[in-house]
Amino acid sequence: MVNSFLQTKLTSADANLPVLLRDWREDTMNFLRHDAPKIVFVLVVAYILIRLLRAIARKTADLHARKLPPGLRVQQVRTVASVITSVGVFVILFVAALEVLSLLGLNLGPMLASAGIAGLAIGFGAQTLVHDFINGFFILLENQYDIGDVVRIAGVKGTVERMSLRQTVLRDEDGTMHIVPNSTIQIVSNATRDWSQFALRVTVAYSEPSDKVVKLLKEVAEEVRHEEEFADDIVSDIQVPGIDRVGPGEAEYLMLIKTRPNKQYGVSRELRRRIKECFEKNNVQAAGPGRIYVMDQGVTKAS
Repeated sequence: MVNSFLQTKLTSADANLPVLLRDWREDTMNFLRHDAPKIVFVLVVAYILIRLLRAIARKTADLHARKLPPGLRVQQVRTVASVITSVGVFVILFVAALEVLSLLGLNLGPMLASAGIAGLAIGFGAQTLVHDFINGFFILLENQYDIGDVVRIAGVKGTVERMSLRQTVLRDEDGTMHIVPNSTIQIVSNATRDWSQFALRVTVAYSEPSDKVVKLLKEVAEEVRHEEEFADDIVSDIQVPGIDRVGPGEAEYLMLIKTRPNKQYGVSRELRRRIKECFEKNNVQAAGPGRIYVMDQGVTKAS
């Protein structure tokens, strides 16, 4: 009984095998004649679009880089071009993958629904990371600061050493490195954009004639302004508005100096040295015993 049943099954399978092989052959030939060329066409078009996108991004970045002064914003321009290229490549590959899967006869509905749910879960878990990248992109796009700029961001101040879409790395005056996620940056204070300005407050005895003090300060300012070593660093005439404050037994005079970015420190040291020598030479009295002429109350700012 059992042997008879097995023999019947084997006989049926042997009879259906040629039919299965014939159907498989017909499906394969139909796929090769109709669907395979379409898949190849989709892949070729995707490849050409990716190459074209990368070539356009590269040429655009090189064109903008040549128009910029040496070393200025070149890295940022290339970073933005790279980001745009990456997003474009992802979109092209995603659309091509959907087209290929549909040509293979796969039902995309459940797959897209699953991908949507997974993407939603990942999005909730990576909100901060996405915020970092969005903020970083606009920082680069809007040229809020460059590598080498002195900035205050997220409550810390320092020189920008590295910057990316994810984070900004600062080095402060004592060498401490601060790694700031771009999502935490709300306000950017750039102390070295276009020009820097600092204020010198010169304090002398109240009895010293104002005209004499202002005249001496202007002479020192003119000397430093036209000194070959500092002529390129100072971007405009040094201003001496006059008395800024009067206190017990003293008068404070203000000097305002505009310099190129990061050049204010050397100029301020030279001005302090020459003011001291000039006042000693012309017998200008300090405000009192133990007092100094130039107060270290400079304020650095930028346009």
